[in-house]
Amino acid sequence: MLKAKTVEEKIDTLLSRSQIPIIDLAHCGTEEIPLKSVLNRVASQLQKALSEKGVVFIVNHGIAEEKLKTAWKHLDNFCELPTEVKEHYIRKGDDNHGYVLPGQEKVNGKDPALRHAFNICTLNSMNLPEEPLPGFAEHVANLARDFKLLASFLLQALAIALELPQIFFIEKHSHMLSGDHDNETTLRLLYYPPIIEDDDKCEFVKGRCKYSYQRCASDTPDFRPNEISRDVEEENASGSTDGKISARCGAHSDYGTFTLLAQDSEGGLEAKLPGSGKWQRIGYLPGAILMNCGEILSIWTDGRYPALNHRVVIPEQEHIRSRGRHAIAFVCHPDNVTMISPADLLSQTSSQEKDAKKPRKKSFKTAKDKVCNAYQLIQRRIKEAYGS
Repeated sequence: MLKAKTVEEKIDTLLSRSQIPIIDLAHCGTEEIPLKSVLNRVASQLQKALSEKGVVFIVNHGIAEEKLKTAWKHLDNFCELPTEVKEHYIRKGDDNHGYVLPGQEKVNGKDPALRHAFNICTLNSMNLPEEPLPGFAEHVANLARDFKLLASFLLQALAIALELPQIFFIEKHSHMLSGDHDNETTLRLLYYPPIIEDDDKCEFVKGRCKYSYQRCASDTPDFRPNEISRDVEEENASGSTDGKISARCGAHSDYGTFTLLAQDSEGGLEAKLPGSGKWQRIGYLPGAILMNCGEILSIWTDGRYPALNHRVVIPEQEHIRSRGRHAIAFVCHPDNVTMISPADLLSQTSSQEKDAKKPRKKSFKTAKDKVCNAYQLIQRRIKEAYGS
């Protein structure tokens, strides 16, 4: 264990090079009465971090590590249920709620995600596997409330960062996880099975589940999607993959306002920072939650806060890829009827800010001509991901 940890610590990451900002939310107050001084400080830090990097680590966020671990155990137990039981909870049609099989989702429209996912869009116990897994619904509901509180604080800080009224984003995200199909915010429980290569066969058995992997003739298996294969030179230049990688989840940017990601290990998460053409490993900060911009926030801010392009690769380090990876993603979306246009934010800013934006008047007109509501934007991306 100590040897493996030493090897892992030598992995070159954005975190190890101090290229991802860290924001401390200690003593931030409550959702109803956030401490003004902390809110203003976080707003200033978010403005700098998200505009320059599109991503930030958040510490002292108030979500207990034990709650995350228990949620991952619930997902493990769900994956071990008989197939006929799991089928009852499979995600279907345009409703994003439910269980997603490995390979069912193609986040960029072409590369299957090699992971189990349980999308939670409503906390109604009838739509959760409470009967086969007692305690699942109650625990998920408590965890979802924690993430909603954190998201609400960050929405207020974002509004201040953009010189908007403090409640601007809160009002437009008022139905998160309401269960009434008024908002597409989703809590995602994610599990990436380990990749284990064997001389005779590639199989991994966990409980009653058996995972099989196709063997390759090469001694250095290469499961790269076409996009990655075409870009080997760039991968080598990044210094993080040596051109020999496997994709657990293909390159994409998230759809919503922002995503809050908790993970249990380093696991191979990579990103292209704004202005960079290189994939770089993000790194793992125990106890931290990663926040990254989504496409809706990028549209809203006319690119001021860029949506982070990221992916999950199967790491080249055997001690990392041979173990599973758990994550929880809280994908924050505006209410479905919310119209998404940079003109909305522009109209809320001061006259001085308007003067500064005048050279971009044409781009705002173009965006306004193509304005969509939040539901239309998310449904377009969901259809790409699930082919429905």
